[in-house]
Amino acid sequence: MNDKIYTALNEQIKHEFYSSYLYLSIASYFDNIPLDGFAKWFRKQAEEEHEHGMKFYNYIIDRNLHVDLQPIDKPPVKFNSIEEIFKLALEQERKVTHLIYQIYELAVQEKDHATHVFLQWFITEQVEEEKNAQDNLDQIILIGDDKAALFVIDQNFQKKIS
Repeated sequence: MNDKIYTALNEQIKHEFYSSYLYLSIASYFDNIPLDGFAKWFRKQAEEEHEHGMKFYNYIIDRNLHVDLQPIDKPPVKFNSIEEIFKLALEQERKVTHLIYQIYELAVQEKDHATHVFLQWFITEQVEEEKNAQDNLDQIILIGDDKAALFVIDQNFQKKIS
């Protein structure tokens, strides 16, 4: 593996762990409202993002290299609205998709076939992640200020992880 790909993969670990931190921060926000369904769902999302980071970690190890962990930015802890939160989640998923595409293109350019194949799982996963994030945001926008509908959606989020 060349240095460019090695650096990009280590950076991606940081971005996956940042996503996990962001979703934990959001979960904490919902825990304090309380909207338990959203809180549990975002905790589950945080776990998944951590797992994604560990996939990159293990891939680097499997290539007989040392993982070079990067500092993770602090996520926001205060939010102005639930809609803002779901927009932020969608933006984060789109950012991660873009970053994975960049590494994928680099792997093709550098003829790193193993990394090229490794990243295909993430590309498929990101299609699902972006769709879920967009669907969630669309639901929140649809209900507007309807508190009763918000509680129904919150309950549905709890069912999503059961």
